[in-house]
Amino acid sequence: MKIVKLQDVIGSENEVKGENWDSRRLLLKKDGMGFSLHDTVIKAGTETHIWYKNHLEAVYCIEGDGEVETLKDGKVYKITPGTVYSLDEHDEHLLRGGSEDMRVVCVFNPPLSGKEVHDENGVYPVDED
Repeated sequence: MKIVKLQDVIGSENEVKGENWDSRRLLLKKDGMGFSLHDTVIKAGTETHIWYKNHLEAVYCIEGDGEVETLKDGKVYKITPGTVYSLDEHDEHLLRGGSEDMRVVCVFNPPLSGKEVHDENGVYPVDED
């Protein structure tokens, strides 16, 4: 069994900060679960282009608000606490923070190794190890 506390991840090497988000990586590839688990804060009023070509992601909003726009069809989905969205078709999208920071719990398959940041196309690279 493994126990991870968010308070121990904040400020550690497992907290990765982007311009528009802070990702606290709770479970990673090295933990052998077959997925990775992240507690992420999306900053209010931001917009991030994301396209997980190499990963599937499910996202559960627990605080704040925002929206996701899928680029293939221009549909916009409001995200509020209690909402789950899943990028089950490697959906290219825009993630927007709303009027306040949005806190979400994210699950990635395949799991992230921990140091990934989005490239110029919004993609996380595949960890070949």
